[in-house]
Amino acid sequence: MAEGGARADELVACLAPLTGPEIEAAVAAARAAGLLPPTSRVISVSLAEPSRAALRVAADRPAPPRWAEVLAVDPVRHLPLEVVVDVAGAQVVRHREIPQAHAPVTLSEYRDCQRLVRADPGFRAGLLRRGVADPAQVLVEPWGIGDFEQSAEDPRRLVWTLSFWRAEPLDNPYAKPLTGLYCLVDLDAMAVLRVDDLGARALPPGRGTYAADQLGALRTDLRPLEIRQPEGVSFGLDGWAITWQRWSFAVGFNAREGMVLHQVNYRDQGRVRPILQRAAVSEIVIPYADPGRYEGWRNAFDIGEYGIGIMTNSLRLGCDCLGEIRYLDATLADSDGRPYRIPNAICLHEEDQGLLWKHVDGELGTTEVRRRRRLVVSFVITAGNYEYAFYWSFHQDGTIECEVRLTGVVLTSAWSGADDPPHGTVVAPGTLAAHHQHFFCFRLDPTVDGPRNRVEEVETVAVPPGPTNPYGNAFAPRRRLLATELAARRLCDPLHGRHWVVSNPHRRNALGRPVGYRLVPQDNVVAFADPQSSVRRRAGFLDHHLWVTAYDPDQRHPAGEFPAQSIGGDGLPRWARADRDLDDAELVMWYVVGSHHIPRPEDWPVMPATRAGFRLEPVGFFDANPALDVAPSPDCESRR
Repeated sequence: MAEGGARADELVACLAPLTGPEIEAAVAAARAAGLLPPTSRVISVSLAEPSRAALRVAADRPAPPRWAEVLAVDPVRHLPLEVVVDVAGAQVVRHREIPQAHAPVTLSEYRDCQRLVRADPGFRAGLLRRGVADPAQVLVEPWGIGDFEQSAEDPRRLVWTLSFWRAEPLDNPYAKPLTGLYCLVDLDAMAVLRVDDLGARALPPGRGTYAADQLGALRTDLRPLEIRQPEGVSFGLDGWAITWQRWSFAVGFNAREGMVLHQVNYRDQGRVRPILQRAAVSEIVIPYADPGRYEGWRNAFDIGEYGIGIMTNSLRLGCDCLGEIRYLDATLADSDGRPYRIPNAICLHEEDQGLLWKHVDGELGTTEVRRRRRLVVSFVITAGNYEYAFYWSFHQDGTIECEVRLTGVVLTSAWSGADDPPHGTVVAPGTLAAHHQHFFCFRLDPTVDGPRNRVEEVETVAVPPGPTNPYGNAFAPRRRLLATELAARRLCDPLHGRHWVVSNPHRRNALGRPVGYRLVPQDNVVAFADPQSSVRRRAGFLDHHLWVTAYDPDQRHPAGEFPAQSIGGDGLPRWARADRDLDDAELVMWYVVGSHHIPRPEDWPVMPATRAGFRLEPVGFFDANPALDVAPSPDCESRR
């Protein structure tokens, strides 16, 4: 670092989430400049992250200034507004109005829409036709309308609603879906435009309860399981900066993506080696398979239409996290631009993971064994009926693992048919759960031992029998450079062990090979909605599991900045058409994880958690097993 350059801790600090006072200062500056009309509603106030170039320059200069991005909507003119503010100087850096775009839904708008619909006379009449007298017992869910019921020129922000009834105050509302009753709502005017009643269906008979105090006798044969670290945790936490074993990284948080990882590094033989500049889930899309009227409208862009930061849970010790826990709070802005806090939004803890490595030498009579421990950083969101728990795990062998756990309550509709439904599963009497899928698009900014990398696809093929394979047993990996953006649109192929290696052509290991990391898929699935369907047009990134693009700080989200009510085509499909060169370049990898859900009765009334994810593993990044220096546990000293 040159004299006057930013220290590593200053660079981490410049990536930390905005504080409450910074949020207040940013909104105040935007209002003082006349850029937020009195009727405007604040969508989010988040850190305007420095670009890669700005962070590199800061190594020789002071750290980049902290800028805040204020995103708001003008409901009178139906316009998203973006104002970027230098929070230290309370000065507007830039601003723009964004025509032909629809801003995400705020939490206050979500709640106002619920109250509006419950009070609507047409909706109440529909409830009475179903024997529901008290609208306060009805759960109303506003859903993004996509490009249904709307012309491309319509500037209004529209949602449509599903509704469910709690027959008793503590009932699971999804046990009583009010199928056939829907509202169309203008969020900007906060007005019900239309109530559609397709006819009442018989309500299912059950309550769908899952609360412990309503289930009767519970299991009593589990003894307490305690996780204790009497000498404290092994990781260090300094503000938003984390160190553990050889790892160091910073945590961020914003209203749209929730938790973000920054500057993931590994200290190897005294040298700090970068691996990732940034990592986060960037979009979540849930397509449903029921083709019925209105039911076929059901799909959700949880990040682009709402934002998962605002859905984040406050975690509880012994419930969401077990052991010696450290928490980080998150601070976001409400629709008036006032900061509010989500306590315990992020959980940090260590876990024992069984064997790390072991070998018994029978000739020498020796045993060497090491136990695996990992550091886990996590957050959990509630998106309506579903919960998603995101876990980033750091391992002692240099592996980074990302896991999503899906739980919650399946989305239901009433079913009175005698035959098995073709597009869903009857999970309880009169209760249909539609087939659906969950897709998570992760944005990964690799910096494997430096800013410029390349990506190769590697898969294993059988060698044809012949002179070079006389016994017919040979097989070998085949490598192919993904040289341009169009060539780097790829699908998983588990039958051939397909994976992708990010390497640095300028860095070699002790064996003379480029250092690298590989992205290893786990369970995955393709999207079954037709390519010309609304959800596939709007989420074009579902066409491939892997995309690689040239880094551009303005290309942040795979379905585009504003997927709400879009007609599709934005984001990764548009960017990739530029077909930019990817060899020895600053790259962004986008990996799409699919979870396929054909519901079963065992998923009712609440779904056991299922898992999806991927791993990033070193491949030639180290000269040997990096976990050789892990000390044996006290009970596992070497035996000879």
